[in-house]
Amino acid sequence: MEMAVTPRVSSLDRINRLPITSYHRRLAWILGFVFFFDMADINTFAYASPAIMKEWSIPISTIAALVSATFIGMFFGSTVGGWFSDRIGRKRTLILTALWYAGFSLLNALAWEPIGLFITRLFTGVGISAMTVVGIAYISEIFPARARGSFQGWIMMIGLFGVPVTAYIARFFIPLASWGWRVVFIWGSLGIFFPLLATKLEESPRWYENQGRFDEAAAALDRIEAQVRAEVGTLPPVTISDVSRVLCCGSYTELLSRAHLPRTLLLIIAWIFATLGFFGFTAWVPTLLVAHGISLVHSLTWSSAMSLATIPGALIAALIADRWDRKWSITVATLVIAGCGLAYGHTLHAGTIVAVGLLVEMFIHAFMPLMYTYTAESFPSEVRNSGTGLAYGSGRLANIFGPLAVAFIFKHYGYASVFLYISLTWASVALIIGFFGPRSRSLT
Repeated sequence: MEMAVTPRVSSLDRINRLPITSYHRRLAWILGFVFFFDMADINTFAYASPAIMKEWSIPISTIAALVSATFIGMFFGSTVGGWFSDRIGRKRTLILTALWYAGFSLLNALAWEPIGLFITRLFTGVGISAMTVVGIAYISEIFPARARGSFQGWIMMIGLFGVPVTAYIARFFIPLASWGWRVVFIWGSLGIFFPLLATKLEESPRWYENQGRFDEAAAALDRIEAQVRAEVGTLPPVTISDVSRVLCCGSYTELLSRAHLPRTLLLIIAWIFATLGFFGFTAWVPTLLVAHGISLVHSLTWSSAMSLATIPGALIAALIADRWDRKWSITVATLVIAGCGLAYGHTLHAGTIVAVGLLVEMFIHAFMPLMYTYTAESFPSEVRNSGTGLAYGSGRLANIFGPLAVAFIFKHYGYASVFLYISLTWASVALIIGFFGPRSRSLT
């Protein structure tokens, strides 16, 4: 629904004119903290599952069901969390979702049988996915447009340190005792301290503006500008963009309107294939290696070594995000993942597994920040979180069946066929974005 045209300078114009200063870098570190434990929590079960399977004497099909529980939760978290933050604000939702996923991660450590762990993993997934959706939308609204892609990459790089750190915590604690996997989930719960840092965050001025709360938007921008001005002095003049009207918060029905439906469907389909490919690899490699006859210790050693590639992957995204059109960066990254994933499934030589696995992990984690930014900027601000949540959440919903597909393919067709399936999902993303995706230069 349109609101009256206002002569006020838009929040977008005031944010875009700001030079990059220590204010933005400090903001990146704060957001990096919550993404650090978000990334840790996404991966805790992947590293803990081989030990859980062994201690509880459960088959790989039960592990598949437990993985699916996380994605049931992630679907609800991303769709409801995105909608929720469009109503109550980005900052408040960030705090609530961080407390949610951290609290349920701690409860994972207290589970004593599969049903209890299914329930706690489901609710952990709600918080993880809701926080991710809100976080990427907040980044797209609080940083200048010319730098939002690179900051998404830098923040993800900070966050992705959580993956190898979690891997090495698992590598150290799990072999020590049968209950060592519980320590991994306790580690994932430390994001509970994020609210202490969140006091330094401003609510998104663009969210205030879309709510018609112009005075609060202006006050938040005044505080941000004061911090920037204290470092650089006089600010550049505001350049008025051709976005001259402000919309109130939108709804899911608006995403299905003639104006937005083609892009909504494109991103939903792209995220479905990307999520199947992402978690088909990252969530299953340790368990598949063990099921294929590799020892638990060797599986964790190789997996933790491969996880080190997540950091340079995010660094690549930070360096190229605002240099090249994200449409083509995403397409190239997904084609490389498809090729390397196929090669991964055709070797059991330790050196080759680690080398090819490093490439897969690196390009997957270059892809993710690019796709996060691309998705958020593809929707107008008034439905940004709802649109991002719907697209991202649809991938999580589809991946309820992803673990079951992996288990079925592994059982009936073998180890190499699983990686053929994973490669095909990534090739599909490349085709969808490459042929049908809009150029990011045209997005605001």
